[in-house]
Amino acid sequence: MERIGVLTSGGDAPGMNPAIRAIVRKAIYHGLEVIGIQRGYSGLINGEFREMNLSSVADIIYRGGTILRTARSERFRTPQGRQAAAEKLRGTGIEGLVVIGGDGSFRGAKVLSDEHGINFIGVPGTIDNDIPCTDYCIGFDTAVNNVVDAINKIRDTATSHERTYIVEVMGRNSGHIALQAGLAGGAESILVPEMTTDLDDVIEKLLRGHQRGKLHSIIVVAEGAASGLEIGRLIKEKTGFDTKVTILGHIQRGGMPTAFDRTIASRMGAMAVDLLMEGKNRRMIGVVSGELKDFDIDYALSQEKTIDRSIYELASILAI
Repeated sequence: MERIGVLTSGGDAPGMNPAIRAIVRKAIYHGLEVIGIQRGYSGLINGEFREMNLSSVADIIYRGGTILRTARSERFRTPQGRQAAAEKLRGTGIEGLVVIGGDGSFRGAKVLSDEHGINFIGVPGTIDNDIPCTDYCIGFDTAVNNVVDAINKIRDTATSHERTYIVEVMGRNSGHIALQAGLAGGAESILVPEMTTDLDDVIEKLLRGHQRGKLHSIIVVAEGAASGLEIGRLIKEKTGFDTKVTILGHIQRGGMPTAFDRTIASRMGAMAVDLLMEGKNRRMIGVVSGELKDFDIDYALSQEKTIDRSIYELASILAI
């Protein structure tokens, strides 16, 4: 193998840049050429390629987002689009592709491999942390810390004004951010898509706290579990408490990646190069109990990842 490609796809995640840096520098260390593909599968179809060197990835380890950019591609969903993408890869002499992204990105790479025999390695990068076969995805730790930082700031105002605050976080189908940030931020209640929550129970907990002198509360809601605005309206209606809603939105994605994300991303990126050099294909890298492992992509995509219910139960116990 002499030349590999790397692209980032789907939603950006803090830590993608450290992963790109590790892929480029590890490959160059072993005498390989690296082609950066800009704007994900859209750029792959359009031939938006750039040769990467050591300077290309200088001073990016601390930067959020992705220097290769990312974009959705409806054209890639078609057989004609994937045919064009495969022809671009072969025409550029790329023998192996590293795809940094989430579930949709991996499924796209799998279909490209199924139809055209393209060799690829998947590196999980998504703040939702919803990829099976890995305890952590690149970007998750940073997103959780961003949310906890926001909760800390909101709590100051909640305390000062004796208010109840609803904090809505990202997670259409995954409650990992809400759960981890809720536990770390001391939330009184956490609502996630994976668990059915009775709003009456949430309200009862608020009332019990008020009766014992508690003057403020924080409730964390994953966007896929309920509308933060609707939850806030109902709580105010049923309790009379001064209730405010903060929807954090894309602020969760931004900022410098944490040391943990930089380390995980660097290790995963370097391992992706190793796997390609070993002739491995259609693998996804995951971190399991602190160790890096690689999994068959068909197996990984057939699994389901859910929240740790013991953490959910602990958060509920600690919020009594």
